[in-house]
Amino acid sequence: MTVLRQMLGKYDTTTADGVANGLREVMQEVALAGLYRGGFFDKAAFYGGTCLRIFYGLPRFSEDLDFSLLAPDAGFSLEPYFKAVRDEFSALGIDVEISAKQKTIRTGIESAFLKSDTRLFNIAVHADKTVKIKFEVDTQPPLGFGTEEKLLLQPFSFYVKCFSLPDLFAGKMHALLYRNWKSRVKGRDWFDLEWYVRNDIPLNLSHFIVRAIQSGHLKDENLSEQQFRTLLDRRVEALDVAAAVNDVSRFVKDVGVLKIWSPEYLKELSQRIRVKEG
Repeated sequence: MTVLRQMLGKYDTTTADGVANGLREVMQEVALAGLYRGGFFDKAAFYGGTCLRIFYGLPRFSEDLDFSLLAPDAGFSLEPYFKAVRDEFSALGIDVEISAKQKTIRTGIESAFLKSDTRLFNIAVHADKTVKIKFEVDTQPPLGFGTEEKLLLQPFSFYVKCFSLPDLFAGKMHALLYRNWKSRVKGRDWFDLEWYVRNDIPLNLSHFIVRAIQSGHLKDENLSEQQFRTLLDRRVEALDVAAAVNDVSRFVKDVGVLKIWSPEYLKELSQRIRVKEG
């Protein structure tokens, strides 16, 4: 349990939320270690909010592990990697159950749920609830993205193949502009946009376009930088900012940083996006 204590030591476990977030994030890192041992990153790369948090310092909690195959493979299955993940948890004294999620419609996303009874963490933290994390693999990915190897030091030292930051930004903007949540607003997308702008990360417009064409939101590659900015302005104008703040508040430690949010502020951020081609 020494490694677990070290991994959990960086979290505030004096509150229920702190315990839940700490356990979930430790589980995510152990799962990455198992996938690494199983050779998963020979075929896939890590992306999304959790990738941004673990390897690039995004200051918010995140729930899911999102991966993209490096090349399309409609027959890809996660199941060959389950044993390696189970073994990694078992080596730390943790029992987990992994099961494939049954999809009701056919998509390019291969999903699984990873569940752990956190009572096995009782020596390290005061909790007895089950924590669930979900991981998904895009088996028909939009291509044209770059990757880089990022180092994780616990539970041991290993490298994870991750999307490069400009391509992560492109994926985030595709989600922000085209994600269909009906009446629900995902303020986390706007929080991430703010982070990219603050850190002067360029957006790979070419990869954004590839994603938008694949999702059916663009018909061809003729999208200029100005047209992209116009799309974003319209999205800001349609946004319920209060609902966005309410959504992301659960995932950040200091909600005071959200007080500045307004349509005017988000438009100002949008204008400061640094766009690059290719």
